[in-house]
Amino acid sequence: MQITLDLPEELLQYFDQDHLSREILEALAVQAYQTEKITSAQVGRILGLPSRWAVDSFLKQHCAYLHYDETDLESDRETLRQLRANRANSAS
Repeated sequence: MQITLDLPEELLQYFDQDHLSREILEALAVQAYQTEKITSAQVGRILGLPSRWAVDSFLKQHCAYLHYDETDLESDRETLRQLRANRANSAS
């Protein structure tokens, strides 16, 4: 989809005109991620980033930190407990 925007010259003076389209795309991707409209994987696909690490780095540079709350932490802890229990049972 192509969108036409009327931007004030006062704002445009702060941007490199050759890269403005990319900067707008990145800003929209960051905003969509921060408002949980898209996932980090979608950010990577939309921006053509080569790896999860590149996506994480991009998001960190734009102060768009991973969505990770207490529920996620507890889920990860439970998974770790299960993995340790499975490992202990396999060793027996």
